[in-house]
Formats: sequence, C-alpha cells, structure tokens
Amino acid sequence: MSHPDQDPPPFDLVRPLGPGHESSRALALLQRRRLPVALGDQAQAAAHYRPSTDLLTAINMAIHVGAPLLLTGEPGTGKTVAAAFIARFFGIPLFPFQVKSTSTADDIKYDFDAVGYLHWAQSDKDKDKDKNDPPRTRRDFLQKRALWEAYDCPTEAVVLIDEIDKAPRDFPNDLLHELDQHRFQHPFDDTEIVSPKTGHPPIVVVTSNDERRLPDAFLRRCIFHRIDLDKDLVKAAVEAHVRDFPHLDPDARAAAQRRFWDLRESPLDKRPSTAELLVWLCILSAQGVTAETLNTKPLAELPGIGALVKDPEDLKVLK
Repeated sequence: MSHPDQDPPPFDLVRPLGPGHESSRALALLQRRRLPVALGDQAQAAAHYRPSTDLLTAINMAIHVGAPLLLTGEPGTGKTVAAAFIARFFGIPLFPFQVKSTSTADDIKYDFDAVGYLHWAQSDKDKDKDKNDPPRTRRDFLQKRALWEAYDCPTEAVVLIDEIDKAPRDFPNDLLHELDQHRFQHPFDDTEIVSPKTGHPPIVVVTSNDERRLPDAFLRRCIFHRIDLDKDLVKAAVEAHVRDFPHLDPDARAAAQRRFWDLRESPLDKRPSTAELLVWLCILSAQGVTAETLNTKPLAELPGIGALVKDPEDLKVLK
C-alpha cells in the first residue's frame, strides 16, 4: 500500500491484515480518497445534465402555461436531476419534497410540531422566560415546507415533488387546488391566504417511477413527458460525466456501454439504469479495467457486476 504522502491508489484500499499493518496509514489513505464529483450530488449532476430536445420542449411548455411538469420513466433516467437543471439554468432556488408512503398534501406546505406545542402549552410559560421575548403562539411551532417556501421566495423558484407514485392514493388529488389556483389557506388563520409573493407560480416538477397510475384529474393539470432509456440518453450521460472516469479510455467506455446494453437485453427482473451505469464506470476506472477485459468476460463475471445487478435471481440467470 502506498505511503500516505503519495496519491492513494484508486482501488483496493482495504486488504487482509498482514505484517506491518498500520491503521493510521490506512486511515490516511481512506480520508484522501476522491469520490466521484457529480454522482450523488444533484447540484453537481445538474451542471453535467444533457436534456433531450423533447424534454426541453416539455419544460418550456410547462413554464409557459404554469402547469406542473410530470416526468415519468424508469428509476435512474434523470427525472430528479431535471428539476435541478432548471433551477441551475435560471439561477433560482430549488425546493425539493421527497414523497413518502405516509405523505399528505399538507406535508408539502408546512409541518406543525404538535408534540412541541403540547409540551409548551402544558408547561410553566413564565419560567426561564426573558421579559423581552415576544409571547409565543401556535405559529411558532409551524415550519414552512417546499411549496410555502417557494411561495415566500422573493424570486422565481422550482418545486420538486419527487416520486409522487409512492404517496397514498389521495395525495395527488388533495394537491389539485394548490397546483391549479397557486394558493392555499393558512392553517391557523381563516382570513389569510398564502400565495406566491412574486405573483407567478413556481415551476413545479413532479416525478414518477410508474409504480402506479395517477388520478385522471391530476394528470389533466400536468404537462407530461416520459424519459425513455435509450442509447442516445446513455451516451450523453456518459460523455457528460467523463471526468469521473479518468482511467477509462474511449475504447473501454464504449465496451462498457455495449455490455450494459447486453445486460439490459437479458431476461432480468431488475435491469440496470443510467445511474447504475455511471457508478459502474467509476469502479471500472478505479480498477483500470481495459476494453479487452470487458469484451471477453461473460456477463456474470464482469468486473464490478454488483454495481449493476442487485437481484440474486438475476445473477443466477446470467450464470
């Protein structure tokens, strides 16, 4: 293993313990490793994002009519990064909301700390209270979330509603008023309406992995675009992230993409996506894998196959 003062090796940081092993030296190498810049960082990924002409058309359509842009497609095709791309292009903030199986329409607007409020309401409010502090109310336990934050933003903004198909069935329909009228009632004041301070609705991007069909009433309000995983999309993604694969020459990158498509065409239950391909290329680069190795290995024995195939039954199929 290299000395800590030297550049760390791209791979094999962890080896079986042997004579002369020094944890401090190994730790120094671990701390100096260089993670891929764009992978896992939406803001960085947006700088390398290459949307198709059709996607750009859909984005412009949604912006011009003020409708939500609904992006569907397989996981890993760049739907989420599209929202970051729009925010970066215009230099405006992005307010993301990650949908969960328990999400409600109110969650995208605000969060109320009911437990904290209950404890405060039952406590000795005068104890340890500074006389100069203003009196507390329920509003002090209200925290604004993505849509409200975008409405309060002094500039244009982007709201991302990520993976809406994970939400309960009523979630999309419960958002119809906000997405259509661009305002909502304040939760504690019947006379106060929350609406965009700029006078323009935020750009709303909604993503779905097609795990279930969305309600027709919701679909009618959206501009729809499906991002299909094709060879042009994959090639553009690889070229955009080429700096993350410094030890892969063009022949090796081309060979890796051919084997990726071989896997995609195999009878697998879980086929790898663009995101997994980019991770795999980083691993191949770190290992210094050549085009010859990639061209001659059976699919099940490809280097770093665990980055692409995640299902034990799929591995059996390949073998």
